[in-house]
Amino acid sequence: MFTGIIEEVGRVKGIRGGKLAISANVVIDGTKPGDSMAINGVCLTVISVQKDSFFADVVPETFRRTNLGALRTGDAVNLERPLRVGDRMGGHFVQGHIDCTGRVASLVPERSAILMRIISPAEIMPYIVEKGFIAVDGVSLTVIDLEASSFAISLVPYTGEHTNLGGRRNGDMVNLEVDVMGKYVERLLGRGGITREFLARHSFL
Repeated sequence: MFTGIIEEVGRVKGIRGGKLAISANVVIDGTKPGDSMAINGVCLTVISVQKDSFFADVVPETFRRTNLGALRTGDAVNLERPLRVGDRMGGHFVQGHIDCTGRVASLVPERSAILMRIISPAEIMPYIVEKGFIAVDGVSLTVIDLEASSFAISLVPYTGEHTNLGGRRNGDMVNLEVDVMGKYVERLLGRGGITREFLARHSFL
């Protein structure tokens, strides 16, 4: 489980077969083989750690369904270690399970911020709500505008400077993970699980 608060921007050292090598400094501390690591929001397992880099296995399905398959040597990637019990919760609960990829449609300056609009596949639009959370390349962000096939987020200067989103351009592919709470609510509603009696029994009414 992650929070969407990026700890470091690493660089791709190489991709060979199903192995991804990432140069990093901050996230290396305390990381050992078998640990999880979010790379552009994708939860992967670390298989080897060196002084200034680590390696992770990536299965073909992950390459196909995320923007990891488009990575090249030298590309910037967002890195985050898993949430520890007792840590401050600065973002929202991010699983590292990418729902789909979207495309950057526009980047519009707004004073010191950048308004980024992302075109999203129709199947996840029902889970995206205005003022709700979404993870874009693993970054916890708030949806500020919603249209039929796209949504917008505002990048403050700090986010632009400390994640790879500050270097995104029109047409770039980004990983998207919606707030998991929406999926559970839909599942329960579909099964008739949330009723007035259910809410009363659990002290919501």
